Amino acid sequence: MLTIFALPKPFNGHIEVIQRNALGSWLRLDPNCQIILFGDEEGTEDVAKEFNVEHVSQVAKNEFGTPIVSDLFEKARRLAKHNIMSYVNSDIILLNDFIKAIEIVRKNSIKFLMVGQVWNLGVREQLLFDQSGWESHLRNFLKHEGEIREIWATDYFAFSRELYTDMPPFALGRAFFDNWLIWKARNLRATVVDATHFVTAIHQRHDYSHVSGGKDWAHHGDEAMDNIRLAGGLSHRYSILDTTHFLSRSGLKRNLRKRFSWERLKLLKWRFRYYFLDMTRPIRHLFGFNIQNIQKIKFPLFRKKKIIEE
Repeated sequence: MLTIFALPKPFNGHIEVIQRNALGSWLRLDPNCQIILFGDEEGTEDVAKEFNVEHVSQVAKNEFGTPIVSDLFEKARRLAKHNIMSYVNSDIILLNDFIKAIEIVRKNSIKFLMVGQVWNLGVREQLLFDQSGWESHLRNFLKHEGEIREIWATDYFAFSRELYTDMPPFALGRAFFDNWLIWKARNLRATVVDATHFVTAIHQRHDYSHVSGGKDWAHHGDEAMDNIRLAGGLSHRYSILDTTHFLSRSGLKRNLRKRFSWERLKLLKWRFRYYFLDMTRPIRHLFGFNIQNIQKIKFPLFRKKKIIEE
């Protein structure tokens, strides 16, 4: 029924724990679910063998050594055994309502994209999947400790297999490529579904030590700026607010929410920041003034905040 693909981070420390949790949850979604792990990061091949899932080591990379999204999606599409695919960040736990949601959406549309907000949760230990009630225990933990992520952060994409056959070479794990995926589905007149209130997807909190430059680089660095250019600008930065439908316990409904919100006002700040960084990029780099240096400026738009694990 479903092909899930992901490109994990190196399997070490806390990241190894949360990625094993994520993979363990995917394996329990459906016995016919195909799972493909991509990349040559530390431990990926060994974990793929241990969990008896498919592994593809080679994915094209950019000049920074970051995997390219278009190559990842195309290789996954060629290997997929099913007509429904899902790219999932490797720190996301999925529960049994994920498959149920896909079944409802598939019955209503042939060409679709399903996304949704996920819940932040501090998971420090490996889940005991062999014990009965692990999912109900996790849901109870989430009820007391979980926090919903913002609408701009999209951590899973379930879509019809032929939806993304033409994609720019975005940098994976950097900002804005996920927003373009929503825009592209809308541009192709697909049914774009917000499953936030149906699917319980859990993002396990972590730091950004796996990214050189940290969270600031991932969200505002040169690769993020390149992703915006490749996307065609900020007008193609769509969020979960831009879905055509939403999925509730009573079924699939038209999304009639107003396009204005306080979240959209934040886009004005992002646009100013992007244009400033982009226009000054040549002269900044000439003097070795990159995003990390900018964070030291005592100016509200670029001031570095204390980063809490998320």
